[in-house]
Order: sequence, then C-alpha cells, then structure tokens
Amino acid sequence: MSELSQQKCEACRADAPKVDEEELATLIREIPDWETKVREGIMQLERGFKFKNFRQALSFANEVGELAEEEGHHPAILVEWGKVTVTWWTHAIHGLHKNDFICAAKTDKLLK
Repeated sequence: MSELSQQKCEACRADAPKVDEEELATLIREIPDWETKVREGIMQLERGFKFKNFRQALSFANEVGELAEEEGHHPAILVEWGKVTVTWWTHAIHGLHKNDFICAAKTDKLLK
C-alpha cells in the first residue's frame, strides 16, 4: 500500500463497501493521531488540531476546505478559538471508506 496521503479518493456510491475490521486496524495505524467515534450508529474519524488563535484555526479550516474540494469528499469542520475539529466519514455509506483515511492523512500533511 502506498502512503495514504499520496493516494486519491475514488468516487463512492451507496453500495460501496465500508472498511472491515481488518482494514480498519491497518489503516488507523497510518493515522495514529485520529480516533474513531461512533455517532448515531455511524463510525467516523476525528481529530482536534490546536492553534495559537482563532485566525490560525480559521486559516487551517479553510485549507481543509480546499483539500475537501480537491478530493470531492467533505468533512465536518468545527472552528473554535485556537482549535479545529475535523471529522471524516462517507455520507453515502453511513460509515468509513478508505477515502476517509486518505483525507485524514492529507489533513495531517497540511500541518507540515
């Protein structure tokens, strides 16, 4: 498997398979700062990012938004003073797809 951040999202349909337990265990190791959360029965990837102020947080959120547009895959983004929480999941399948891990890895790379 190539590095997740170097991969592209693929178009995802409602019949696309969710990641299975084995795939989840492998992929989550590649993005160790992310956590899985289950909300309303939907597994999601989430990470909080800390910043010195609101302006830096907002700038980062806008970068995540640009990434989302480039990939055609869109997260929930919560911007607070000094913090941005990014949550990836695939709406079409109500759970996690490899695309979510790719985008999480690309989100991490924005900080470098």
